[in-house]
Amino acid sequence: MSDLSTRLGPIQFENPVLVASGTFGYGTEAASLTGAARLGGIVTKTLTIEPRRGNPPLRLHETPGGLINSIGLQNVGVDRFREEKLPKLRELGVPIIASVGGKQVDDFVEGVRRLSDAPGIAAYEINISCPNVKNGMEFCQRPESAEEVIRSVKKVATLPVWAKLSPNVTHIGEVARACAGAGADGLTAVNTFVGLAVDLESRRSVLPFGTGGVSGPAIFPLALAKVREVVQATEIPVIGCGGISDAAAALAFLLVGARAVQVGTVSFREPDAASRIVAEIDRFLEEHEVSQLEDWIGSYED
Repeated sequence: MSDLSTRLGPIQFENPVLVASGTFGYGTEAASLTGAARLGGIVTKTLTIEPRRGNPPLRLHETPGGLINSIGLQNVGVDRFREEKLPKLRELGVPIIASVGGKQVDDFVEGVRRLSDAPGIAAYEINISCPNVKNGMEFCQRPESAEEVIRSVKKVATLPVWAKLSPNVTHIGEVARACAGAGADGLTAVNTFVGLAVDLESRRSVLPFGTGGVSGPAIFPLALAKVREVVQATEIPVIGCGGISDAAAALAFLLVGARAVQVGTVSFREPDAASRIVAEIDRFLEEHEVSQLEDWIGSYED
């Protein structure tokens, strides 16, 4: 077996495959079916201070090569997560990344503060880029606002802080540099692309919210280009995300410089897809006589 370990700042992961926020529940649902204990790490559903019911249905719409979602950050809130979800999640024995969202800067700060002494969390992923809630992308569309959120969170954070970036910006590299300058310890790139599905009979959007977030294999080449831009723009660790359904896609993100990846939409179709991809990466590296993942990461040549 190859050495699949990867380090993101102070955190050592046994392998580079994590699951993306919002696509894997709280991580404990049907853990034996998903192979959750074999993953590099689990990113939780995005947590807000107060519980959220999310957007009204219809929330999901299949599209060629992908999925449009408009969940609206439904979650139990940070307090119930600490009390009810986190203890079971810790039993899996993998690093836990708590995704934190909010409507205003103080919400992110308070969410992180309430999780600061919760045992078992390895890092915070600050979701400044959700496209299917009101004002969800407000914080990521200007470097200054992204910087304000991350700088404010860093003042209370006791663990590494990752910023989750949106692809729906003109220059993602500028936002990445702003987050890095504000003290971010890592960058997750990218969240979903804004998309629209319409019903020809009613002449309205299929989703009551209007637009939604497009994910799945269709966005892979778009996300890969964004990740490459982020890697080139900063020197802090990057976690690649967007359209991964097999080891080839995961290895492409790692090749262009991401130090880890997040698997998302494919988990709806194949619950243990992420654990399968771990095995596929190992097999690929062994077949290509790459003894350690570190030698593969960032070996892309323009």
